[in-house]
Amino acid sequence: MPSELNFTAAHELAQRIRSKQLSPVELMQACFDRIDETNEVLNAWTGIRDRDELLAEAREMESRIARGEDPGPLAGLPFGVKELEDLAGFPSTHASVPFRDHYPKGDSTQVQRLKAAGAIAIGKTNSPEFGYTAISKNLLFGVSRNPWNPEHTPGGSSGGSSAAVAGGQVPFCTGSDGGGSVRIPASWCGMPGLKVSFGRIAMGPFEMLGWNDTSVYGPMVRTVRDAALYVDCVIGTSETDPNALPHPGYSYVDALDRLPKNLRIAWSPDLGYANVEPDVRRGCEDGVRAFEDMGYKVDEIGHIFDDLGVLWGRISSTGTYAQIYEKLAEERDRFGHAFLTGALTAKKITWDKYGDAQRARARLVNQLADFFKKYDLLLTPTLPFDAIDARGNWPTEIDGKPLKSPLHVVPFTPPFNLSGHPAISVRSGFSDRDLPIGLQIVAGRHRDDLVLQAAYAFEQARPWNDRWPVEVAAMAV
Repeated sequence: MPSELNFTAAHELAQRIRSKQLSPVELMQACFDRIDETNEVLNAWTGIRDRDELLAEAREMESRIARGEDPGPLAGLPFGVKELEDLAGFPSTHASVPFRDHYPKGDSTQVQRLKAAGAIAIGKTNSPEFGYTAISKNLLFGVSRNPWNPEHTPGGSSGGSSAAVAGGQVPFCTGSDGGGSVRIPASWCGMPGLKVSFGRIAMGPFEMLGWNDTSVYGPMVRTVRDAALYVDCVIGTSETDPNALPHPGYSYVDALDRLPKNLRIAWSPDLGYANVEPDVRRGCEDGVRAFEDMGYKVDEIGHIFDDLGVLWGRISSTGTYAQIYEKLAEERDRFGHAFLTGALTAKKITWDKYGDAQRARARLVNQLADFFKKYDLLLTPTLPFDAIDARGNWPTEIDGKPLKSPLHVVPFTPPFNLSGHPAISVRSGFSDRDLPIGLQIVAGRHRDDLVLQAAYAFEQARPWNDRWPVEVAAMAV
């Protein structure tokens, strides 16, 4: 059985360590024990560092605190790094067999800053190949599973991270979101999942600069305060990331309880084009009522911006193809079939088609600019259904209606990667199958503070931190 430490919020664990109420060695061992208990089922990790070395780091942290040194705001917290991000000592495989021996020169900027804040990286967490899909399975590391029900996926692409955190293995992990890859697994694992504004958290160092401006790094955590603390530790400009924004000049943690009283809030259950399963819509509508109970008027609306269809895929596939094309001559058959099929669509995208996609993206940005003149927050479902099975099998219809576009299985998350707006998924109850449901909160450009404030107020109104998947069921043979 797990220790109470396994499901305690990261900010509370750090405070206990900083005040000498908790030994970082004890916390590290509790994480090891939970990993040993559950990871055969969850398969959240692609690799973990030597445990004796990790315990030695925890003991050194304990000694620093005893000497009166400042251990940092994340003092002694063990964490995992998503497979798609660089961690020194581990290959940056992109969860892809042809890249199995591809080692980075060092840590990503985000990992460097988390370590500088006192956290201890213990290993890397699973993802789909190059973050291609919203389920976490690949030919190199296998299938990750949802701790609420291992027959189902934890989501993707930050699926190993979400399984590790929701399953009580570590207090937090890194994630990244290029089309929903933080918010989707957060929704399906019942966690808050923050997609920061583009540029808010520095990425890199890079081997190839991208041109799509859609993907961001961010936290996989158990509470909104944990997310704010994480962001406080990693934001700020970086010489190796030309898109990194300057520090905003204040603490997101300090701003959490300052949600304005006169917000204009809109709720769109379908954005005018998506279908949603009835139990998911009911769960999200209950979340919307939480804002009404706080005294806010919420307007239900439909269409806000045009349906982008598969244009997100058209834009994103070009960058993926550019990363892999040198490997195709000799290792083409080592890529996952579905992944490779998607990546190779880039070869069919001529510059005129790419231009059409970017013009559609410009219309999206302009339509959202008009929307955020009228409203401060937008609420939507995070996803139209609860977690699918762990190996895939996406639905071909939703609420009895056939899909009009392949991207309509994830209709609510990619638009805000294309636009760059901040968004967060928060747990808004459970489906008829007793799996978590997510409500998405979106704010205007660079209003990460407002997204966090709204999510924090929602968390107080609809608390979720008292229910986690303590019992992880064994898989049927």
